[in-house]
Amino acid sequence: MFTSADYAMMSRAIQIAERGRATATPNPFVGCVIVKHGRIIGEGFTRAGGRPHAEADALANCTESPEGATVYATLEPCATHSTSRGPACSDLLVEAKVVRVVSALHDPFEGVDGKGHARLHEAGIALEIGLMEVEVKKQLKAFLARVTRGRPYVTLKIAASVDGKTALNNGESKWITSAESRRDVHAMRRDACAILTGVGTILADNPTLTVRDLPCDRQPLRIVLDNYFAIADDMAILDGGNTLIATASATATVADPNYAARVAALAVRGVEVVQVQHEANSGKINLTALMKMLAVKKLNSIMVETGAKLNASLLLANVVDEIVFYVAPRVLGDSAKGLFQLPELTSLRDTINLQFTDVRQIGADIKITAVIVKKG
Repeated sequence: MFTSADYAMMSRAIQIAERGRATATPNPFVGCVIVKHGRIIGEGFTRAGGRPHAEADALANCTESPEGATVYATLEPCATHSTSRGPACSDLLVEAKVVRVVSALHDPFEGVDGKGHARLHEAGIALEIGLMEVEVKKQLKAFLARVTRGRPYVTLKIAASVDGKTALNNGESKWITSAESRRDVHAMRRDACAILTGVGTILADNPTLTVRDLPCDRQPLRIVLDNYFAIADDMAILDGGNTLIATASATATVADPNYAARVAALAVRGVEVVQVQHEANSGKINLTALMKMLAVKKLNSIMVETGAKLNASLLLANVVDEIVFYVAPRVLGDSAKGLFQLPELTSLRDTINLQFTDVRQIGADIKITAVIVKKG
């Protein structure tokens, strides 16, 4: 039975974990609180690039000996595995002679996967698992998605008018939403592992897709889907590297006879070009294969900022988890551009259904967060 004090300390650990949300990737952002005689003597979170882990950080920050203390961790303390970059947190806790560990959640990563909890139990440390598990699963949804199902957590970001339009028919779209919403989008970018868009958006708008106007210690990777390698070499998204261009295998090389030379030239600029399995009927990138590849690259979360065609393709490929709508109090009219270029539906049974999880006002706009309701 967990006490009110246990809940308070785990809530604190969850709060502290947020400090690593934008920087801990590809590791999960974890929080840890160490308590002795009812007092917090150490706090920590997973630092930039995943090291040190939260438990190691909290132990290093202790104001007195942690011997006899209780540890609250939002995720199972790690065990030694093939890719370990330092001592395991479960070993550190044993060496510190803590007497109790309260862990919110089992870590499904194959290198841990119960081994950390087992190490603590074998050492005679009182172990309790599951406190505020629901809250931590929500917090770590992107990491858990990559590890358990082999693809990142994908969020579509859409800025639209109240009548569901993203731009005028002539392409003008700056700015439909408010400055406050645009700043919130930059916060979303900062927290994402990568920003994904299509080459059509790049050629039409020439965006940088970087985080601006707020503190940022780690720019997300920028990913461009470009079936036929049509991107121009002077596009802003290529500046500064940290960009990945995904082309369709056996399609881009035919479309561009200078493919190999361009790939080499872009590599010098810090831009990676990869070929992804293509769809047999269209020659376009297989989006399921793309997501599996991005998971192998240890990308937990993907934020999508693109147009109606790719938005629809991602939905139809069933690789979208969440949509964030910024809805502006404007009406753009029937001729304006829509959100999703989907084929005509003839039955309501074929619709893509959503569940609203959050609605709030930002500036003059309404921000709606909705998850995709999976069929079957």
